[in-house]
Amino acid sequence: MLLCVAASAGAYALTPEQALHIAQGDSDDRIAALGQALASGDPALAAYVQALLDDEVKIGAGKALIVHDGKVTDAASGAAATLPDDAQDVINPNRMRRQFEGALAVLRLFSKDVAVRQRAITELKDVAGEGHLALIEKAERAETDPGLKSQLARLRAAVLVASSDPAKRLAAAALLADSEQPATQSLLIDRIAAETDPGVRAALEASLRKVSSRLAWGERLGLLFTGISLGSILMLAALGLAITYGLMGVINMAHGELMMIGAYATYVVQNAFRHYAPGAFDAYIVAAIPASFLASALVGAAMERTVIRWLYGRPLETLLATWGISLILMQVVRTLFGAQNVGVENPGWLSGGLVVLPNLTLPYNRLAILVFAVLVLAGMALLIGRTRLGLFVRGVTQNRRMAACVGVDTARIDTYAFALGAGIAGLAGCALSQIGNVGPDLGQGYIVDSFMVVVLGGVGQIAGTVYAGLGLGLLSKLLEGWQGAVLAKIMVLVLIVVVIQKRPQGLFALKGRSAE
Repeated sequence: MLLCVAASAGAYALTPEQALHIAQGDSDDRIAALGQALASGDPALAAYVQALLDDEVKIGAGKALIVHDGKVTDAASGAAATLPDDAQDVINPNRMRRQFEGALAVLRLFSKDVAVRQRAITELKDVAGEGHLALIEKAERAETDPGLKSQLARLRAAVLVASSDPAKRLAAAALLADSEQPATQSLLIDRIAAETDPGVRAALEASLRKVSSRLAWGERLGLLFTGISLGSILMLAALGLAITYGLMGVINMAHGELMMIGAYATYVVQNAFRHYAPGAFDAYIVAAIPASFLASALVGAAMERTVIRWLYGRPLETLLATWGISLILMQVVRTLFGAQNVGVENPGWLSGGLVVLPNLTLPYNRLAILVFAVLVLAGMALLIGRTRLGLFVRGVTQNRRMAACVGVDTARIDTYAFALGAGIAGLAGCALSQIGNVGPDLGQGYIVDSFMVVVLGGVGQIAGTVYAGLGLGLLSKLLEGWQGAVLAKIMVLVLIVVVIQKRPQGLFALKGRSAE
């Protein structure tokens, strides 16, 4: 029901009778008393309403009393009082709580702090009624900030669009057409369904088309960002595989578990900072990045030294052996950390998001992963293309016998290259820990996608891995919005099969002759 506030009500203080009527009786009577008190604008009302929301109000001796921190005060005057033995608690159903929340928001519209007024407008979007209209209009007339004044005008229109007067609803529909808020779109859809006047319905539909058209850009950009974000994650996951599979020819089915180890290394570093350096907790991710790389690289080096080095040139055996290793690694993690997922918290500076449009917020953790993926890609490209180690890796993978003839320790280079690919997988796990839970099965969801990215981009082509990762990420999100996640996955797989049939060496195959 609507609050009964008369626009012509004069300014007067909260009386004991009003405080009592707000706290007890039928909900309709309490709402009417609250509306009458709101018209006064008495500062004491805000403290009283907050006490009601906090369940700190009792009724005794015919008065409303506030009990806070063991002290009892009269709700109307604020004077000290004594709590009677027969005092009763005030019961506030959800309907009354919504009214109290709306009343507090309305009272904060007159705050001197711009941030407080902004927060009040945001809260009122869900609870404002026609009974708040007089004070909303008063706040709009007094508002000096142009942005807040415009928001108050739209808030007034959102209230008027439910008015019993068709003329007011028509005017509100025209005003709402300029809104950029997703909530306005939902409001217009609901009002169109309930509208009986043909003229008002047509105006509401016209406003809805304008608002929907304006919001469509945010949805398109959001879909584009989601696709790029997924592509960056796929690229990170596939970069390490581009070395172990693309350059070394090892089908490493434990690649996902190396990502998992990097994520758990991040979890361990987080707990260490929380226990030993809680004041520097927001910096734990800086230490977790090298820790996740080293943890996965060491496991990768151990794998290569003990198992992989005896299986070069035998892809089927490497597939089976690394699959067995993946099962062992998952069981080791379950034994050490338990079978349940563990939570990795974002640092404070990675929490929240960048508001680009009213219906488009870019999470800071996703933006950070984009930047991180670019940095990892640049570092890997420099390492492979510009350093002595990268020269040795390329030489050994292209012609092992010739490299050995010129003095290259091929066994050591194999270990370094496999450890490098494993370490990059650990970095991918560190990034994944910032956008979801960490569990023993973390890598299973990315191993197939990683192989698809490497094969589609071209075996041994780092640039192809980048293009394929971003391309598959964007394509997957576009298809998900069209056909759903399951059908989108099937369509992507079919597309990759078709591409591989036409270009068996991938989209970016090596050109020229290579030594076998």
